[in-house]
Amino acid sequence: MWYFNSPDVVYGEDALSHLDTLHGERAFIVTDPTILKLGFVDMVKEHLHAAGMQVAVFAEVEPDPSLQTVRRGAEVMRDFAPDWIVGLGGGSSMDAAKAMWILYERPDLDPAGINPFIELGLRQKARLIAIPTTSGTGSEVTWATVLTDTEEQRKLALGARESMADVAIVDPVFTVNLPPRITADTGMDALTHAVEGYTSAWRNDFCDGLCLKAIQLVFEYLPRAYANGSEDLEARERMHNAACIAGLGFGNSMAALAHALGHALGGVFHVPHGRAVSLFLPYTIEFSARGGGTRYAEIARFLGLPAGNEEEGAASLVKAIRDLARQIDQPLSIRELGITQEDFEANLPKLVANAETDTQMVTSIRVPSTEQSEQLFRYAYEGKEIDF
Repeated sequence: MWYFNSPDVVYGEDALSHLDTLHGERAFIVTDPTILKLGFVDMVKEHLHAAGMQVAVFAEVEPDPSLQTVRRGAEVMRDFAPDWIVGLGGGSSMDAAKAMWILYERPDLDPAGINPFIELGLRQKARLIAIPTTSGTGSEVTWATVLTDTEEQRKLALGARESMADVAIVDPVFTVNLPPRITADTGMDALTHAVEGYTSAWRNDFCDGLCLKAIQLVFEYLPRAYANGSEDLEARERMHNAACIAGLGFGNSMAALAHALGHALGGVFHVPHGRAVSLFLPYTIEFSARGGGTRYAEIARFLGLPAGNEEEGAASLVKAIRDLARQIDQPLSIRELGITQEDFEANLPKLVANAETDTQMVTSIRVPSTEQSEQLFRYAYEGKEIDF
């Protein structure tokens, strides 16, 4: 037995006006300093005020939000006592809002202990709205929460079904002027979610169509969004939809090996999440396909790529992903990230250890041994095709 979870999704032009219809007294916005500076917080506050609410703002979320930030935000939240919590921003702000919400309702919990197997008893004090300002993480429609333990230099993939947002507002107004680099990073994140959601060990009929559609949208619209920016509003809107659809897909079927390796790399070297996980995607496809029993040829056929058999399909998909990455100036090896050989070798044992304890490792269709994990990192550093 398993479950398919989704918030109410309000999408398209002027979706933000849904906030006007809310009933409540106090709303607490969780965001980051950049989103505050861009004026997006004021846009949201205007609608919340129209709904008759008092509004408080916590704008201290950093990239890869830490346990310490989550604890501090939860304390501020408890003082304000909101009945609505709004996660506004990229995945970091939305994930931080989920974790702060949990601690607001359950101050007895250690955030590192959040997991799908405990009953949280949320929604006694507040409900959650997630508003993405990038087109990639899908965090607005997932219950996953990625936090960083700064002391141990590792990312914690946490979450519980109860912590999914009640409402996701997917309004492309926030992404019109998204810089090219963030467009690329977050767009490749969405692609990785969709590919892994379709091919993970927990794949299922309810998620397959969502993942395939998201893959198609990313290949079609990401190059346009990257190249044309605010001049191509259709590409912006379709990429925003793609990220949300991919989130629904992988959020209910789980990610896999590229996320385990990417989380490890990001935790140690502070590589942006989307850039890290998508860098590993071609390598993990090659690795998984060599074990057999995968579905990469199905994706390739859906995209109209050569896929006479699984081997050809996997190779076609890998080439298409790498071609897309080059088209939007994404790195294809760890070396291209600017990480020196010396630093890489010094941190390799930690990278392997962190990857092996990542929750997304167990949902991989082919789980590497410790030696294979080390090889995967080495091959990804050099940009070598996987041959084991």
